[in-house]
Amino acid sequence: MKKIFIVAGCLVLAVAMISCNNIRRDEGRAYMPDMAYSRAYETYASTEALDKAGVNYISKPVDGTIARGEMAAYPFKNDSTGYIRSAEVKNPLDISAIDMKEAERLYLVNCGICHGAKLDGNGPLWNGGNGAFPNAPRNLLTDPLVANMAEGTMFHSVTYGRNNMGGYASQMSTKQRWEVVAYIKAKQGQGSTVVAPAAAPSDSTAAVKK
Repeated sequence: MKKIFIVAGCLVLAVAMISCNNIRRDEGRAYMPDMAYSRAYETYASTEALDKAGVNYISKPVDGTIARGEMAAYPFKNDSTGYIRSAEVKNPLDISAIDMKEAERLYLVNCGICHGAKLDGNGPLWNGGNGAFPNAPRNLLTDPLVANMAEGTMFHSVTYGRNNMGGYASQMSTKQRWEVVAYIKAKQGQGSTVVAPAAAPSDSTAAVKK
């Protein structure tokens, strides 16, 4: 009897030691394999190919989706109507609470290369006509179109781009774009002189000159 207990004890000890081995030859069974092992998706795979494979995959978020912590989406589309109506939009940020040093940094990183550190349109890409850019960027302080532009229209232009300027919605968040707009507006209000467009001479003035 004593030998039986010894043999049984040795077997139990052997089983325990084998069970503690790190090498696992049997992966076991997954209760829900589709949850345990997710199906791999190609990042740039065509939606048509996925549909044929019976995979329900939508590459874009649902319309109106807002990322957690992000501001409300800009309401107007990138068309002529949206550009005109953009003047109705006001900066939703509390101007007094904006960190203007951070807003300046965002401006210099994203805008200064064209419009210049002084907002005078003489950034490195223009450099007085000696840079790589073929057309002079607008002077954000004295150009009447920009100096008198509504903050909503400026935000619209920064978001979607305008003329030769590309959009910056992918580079800056909604809040950051509004901060840049606030920074530009603050600089425009620091004694900058707005050059009004030259008025056409009246008939009486023309007569005097003759």
